[in-house]
Amino acid sequence: MNKARLGGIAAYLPAGVLDNPTLAALFPEWPAERIEEKLGIRERRIAGAEEYASDLAVKAAEALFEATGVGRETVDYLLVCTQSPDFLLPTTACLVQDRLGLPTTVGALDFNLGCSGYVYGLGLAKGLIESGQASRVLLVTAETYSKYMDAGDKNVRTLFGDGAAATWVTASGGSGSLGPFVYGTDGAGSENLIVRRGGARHREEGDAFLRMDGPAIYSFTLRAVPAAVAEVLAKAGIGYGDVDLFVLHQASKYMLDGLARIMKVPAVKMVYAMGATGNTVSASIPLALMAAEREGRLKPGMRVVLVGFGVGLSWAACLVEWE
Repeated sequence: MNKARLGGIAAYLPAGVLDNPTLAALFPEWPAERIEEKLGIRERRIAGAEEYASDLAVKAAEALFEATGVGRETVDYLLVCTQSPDFLLPTTACLVQDRLGLPTTVGALDFNLGCSGYVYGLGLAKGLIESGQASRVLLVTAETYSKYMDAGDKNVRTLFGDGAAATWVTASGGSGSLGPFVYGTDGAGSENLIVRRGGARHREEGDAFLRMDGPAIYSFTLRAVPAAVAEVLAKAGIGYGDVDLFVLHQASKYMLDGLARIMKVPAVKMVYAMGATGNTVSASIPLALMAAEREGRLKPGMRVVLVGFGVGLSWAACLVEWE
């Protein structure tokens, strides 16, 4: 039976930049140096007024085709993770399929998950491949949370940036390098990170902006993530010392520091890669993987734990052998 393996990754970041001095001018009580010290973020990329999730997704996928030399005609399934779709319907995946010129024989779907979305996407791709439904999956994560920002809400404006990443997940005749996986969901916390307007329940009334209860999200994360990591390591039959790198959703430096402290993971095994991008939601983990590889910290054969967590409330973790 074929096993799923993680292939190449490429990304696209929009040209717009929102830096800390600009935010500090808007919120004088939070100086630029303090923002970076606490959040680990210097600047965020912001999509243009007429730039949407499908635009970012297409550019990330085109970058992947060019970087890997793998043809678009080989794609047999397209997964698009976004919480900022171009339209309520049709799915953004259908738009991306057409604009990329992918075969009309591909399967294509959106799934609406935020910070845990990349790991969920890898799990979906693994299922498609190992059940024989696909042999090459194109997984794209594309977010434009800036479209939901209240200009006066410093809690979200200092955190979130826009971006997209595209990843190959392919069938391999050798041993699998993707998994095991663990998942978690707690919809009782849905109010803690929410955009109320836009769906059928509040189409034209209610709050149209992203609202976040930061302390509640922090508390949830410190409970859920260490337990998920312990569970995925137990499933794999390994310990913390057997993991070479922990690549967590790039929520903020403050959040990752708290998790590293609880899990007793040394700094040398943690990846911090939100400085020039901010929290890019479902795109943050692949961007962090690219940064770690670029810096020489991520090498073939390494065991890597990936963990996504946040809006939903939702979380997921998996083990990857880097190739």
